[in-house]
Amino acid sequence: MKILIVEDEKPAATRLLHMLEKVEPEATILGVAEGVESTLNFLDQGPLPDLIFMDIHLADGSAFEIFRHNPLKGIGVIFSTAYDQYAVDAFKVNALYYLLKPIRQEELELALARFRETREKEHDYKEIVSRLLSRQPSDKRFLIRMGQSLRLVHQQDIAYFYTSDKITFMMTREGRKYPVDYTLENLEEMIDPAHFFRINRQYIIRLDAIQQMHAHTKARVKIDLSPASHEEVIVSTEKSPLFKKWLEGES
Repeated sequence: MKILIVEDEKPAATRLLHMLEKVEPEATILGVAEGVESTLNFLDQGPLPDLIFMDIHLADGSAFEIFRHNPLKGIGVIFSTAYDQYAVDAFKVNALYYLLKPIRQEELELALARFRETREKEHDYKEIVSRLLSRQPSDKRFLIRMGQSLRLVHQQDIAYFYTSDKITFMMTREGRKYPVDYTLENLEEMIDPAHFFRINRQYIIRLDAIQQMHAHTKARVKIDLSPASHEEVIVSTEKSPLFKKWLEGES
């Protein structure tokens, strides 16, 4: 565990150092920063701490100024202060714990236990995500990334896949569109062939997404999909014989 102490009072910093050496002897103390600017400089230059003990009243301003410049994502924060009126503000920035000075050893141990518990939960979450990603083809579901969030989509909830401007998209039955990190060729190996069929170079459709079919030129078939597609969807000449067999349940 790598720890940074943000404290402008030297006696308080020294006392906290000694207490940490006693209750968390394997921790590495990266240093002591005395103010907002020195803390931001430390974080910019690294190495990054796992945990910060932070006083609120610092030599050059409030500790909350640090969060306006650096949200400290992935870093645990425990506030240590002589003032209890900042507790609400502390938890607004996702502080793990709020220690009142003078810090008592049992309170420090509880704060460290909270940090370890939080880290274990984060580790478990990452393991679950990794497991889902590795099992996704056999479990017949897809893990979709949307910025920093994830969404699990089961194959039975997918209406069709299509490509546009060299990007592959998934369209769900609810009409939600998501980009996916697979080509249609990849998807053909992953999906259930009893329910999905590649009708042309651009589309893989699900059987029950077919709303209506129309005869088209050269013995081809035009398909109305649900949800509706933004363009005409036509089974290619090459795929038409296989498509008819697939509709009839033949492999």
